[in-house]
Amino acid sequence: MSEQLDVSQFEKNLVIRKMQRTDFDEILEIQRKSFPGMDPWELAHLNSHLDIFPEGQIVAELDGKVIASCSSLIINFDEYDDRATWSDLTDDGYITNHNPNGYNLYGIEVMVDPAYRRMKIGQRLYDARKDLAREHNLKSIIIGGRIPNYHKHIDEMTPREYVDAVSRHKVYDPVLTFQIKNGFTLMRVNPNYLPDDVASAKYATLMEWNNVDYLPRTKRHYKTSYPVRICAVQYMMRKISSFEEFAHQCEYFVDVASDASSDFVVFPEIFTTQLMSFMNEKSPSLAVRRLTEYTEQYLELFTNLAIRYNVNIIGGSHFVKEEDDEIYNIAYLFRRDGTIEKQYKVHITPNERKWWGISSGDKVRVFDTDCGKIAIQICYDIEFPEMARIATDKGANIIFTPFCTDDRQGYLRVRYCAQARAIENQIYTVIAGTVGNLPQTENMDIQYAQSGIFAPSDFEFARDGIVGETSPNLEMVLIGDVDLEILRRKRQDGTVAHLKDRRHDVYSLHYTKED
Repeated sequence: MSEQLDVSQFEKNLVIRKMQRTDFDEILEIQRKSFPGMDPWELAHLNSHLDIFPEGQIVAELDGKVIASCSSLIINFDEYDDRATWSDLTDDGYITNHNPNGYNLYGIEVMVDPAYRRMKIGQRLYDARKDLAREHNLKSIIIGGRIPNYHKHIDEMTPREYVDAVSRHKVYDPVLTFQIKNGFTLMRVNPNYLPDDVASAKYATLMEWNNVDYLPRTKRHYKTSYPVRICAVQYMMRKISSFEEFAHQCEYFVDVASDASSDFVVFPEIFTTQLMSFMNEKSPSLAVRRLTEYTEQYLELFTNLAIRYNVNIIGGSHFVKEEDDEIYNIAYLFRRDGTIEKQYKVHITPNERKWWGISSGDKVRVFDTDCGKIAIQICYDIEFPEMARIATDKGANIIFTPFCTDDRQGYLRVRYCAQARAIENQIYTVIAGTVGNLPQTENMDIQYAQSGIFAPSDFEFARDGIVGETSPNLEMVLIGDVDLEILRRKRQDGTVAHLKDRRHDVYSLHYTKED
């Protein structure tokens, strides 16, 4: 009997999976082949897609080679104009308008390497999108489809007549015919959808696939409000005799925030230096190293407080010694479910470097919470516009800035920059600082602060862009509400639209770190 035939040499491995950054070069090459003469993706677009909605970015891989891809985002389609263009619906391809609470999956594009067409790769990608819509319980998938064969009939048919002819199978169009076969129905024909789509004469068909498994989440189509309550603690630095005394003061403020049904409570930068007041260590650099010995107690304290009082805590910041024997200024997020995240201070002030030898972090992080995405930027970091822009592009709605400044000039730098970040990024910013004094502690002897919550400057927000602020240099708390639904809407149709109107063709911001 002859040996059994080895079939492994004939096997192929076709995988539909989530996009990865290592796929970008192949995706860009596929686009150049698939859409000649049209403006291609740029790396900034693809990075933005993965930062904002990674689940919506899908590729087809055959034997380790990416041969197709598709991208999408979630929107509330009814909030857009009937004649909305591709740029309107995708924020010029950057998808910063992605709305996790939306009702519709919007397909940006599907592209298949011409060498691998007629293998039903596109259908597999469409099926993956349908699975995504079911997984997220979305009402429908909406796509703006090109009609690339229309230029052949432009002298004899209007766009509507052409679409009708394709629908009746009298004329073949590689895109529209495919979409109809995949269960999409025509909503309307839009002009000027893609300005560089010469083959379609700039027209596109707006198509929809309805998810029959959709379960209505509410009888109201829109949330009228999505308020988040924030408590900013203006903390008095005073001499104490033990960690227990420090813990007692912190618990008091968390209790106040909880009684007010706050979602977040934020403490100031390096307020744990209050512990230095009972160390009797004159050398600032040695005092800092001794301070790091309390890190575990600090983490345990705030984790317990977050759970016990059911509030998310930005635990100011604390000096932490890590395995490399370097000391970092780290702000911790203590979620009310008991989980912990951390943000390193990226920009170190000359003072921190000179007196304490603090090392810098190198990543801008955005954190998921039960109240949406937030970022933490410690004091000096808020004075660098790039930091807030990166956080906003990653989906943050609120930036918390714990700070510690010793004089009014330093405080005003933080305050004015926080207000500027709120306006230019259409985002909420929160600053919380230390007051009082620690006369016995080197380099922490005086404090100046006026904490506040700031909003974009538009009709829907506070008249002066200030949600609330404390009195200067008094120990107190500020409690205010910010509305994330209003923020989302104003990003789309505000008096000005800083995020949508950025000139990516003139300038760009490139974040070089991998998260």
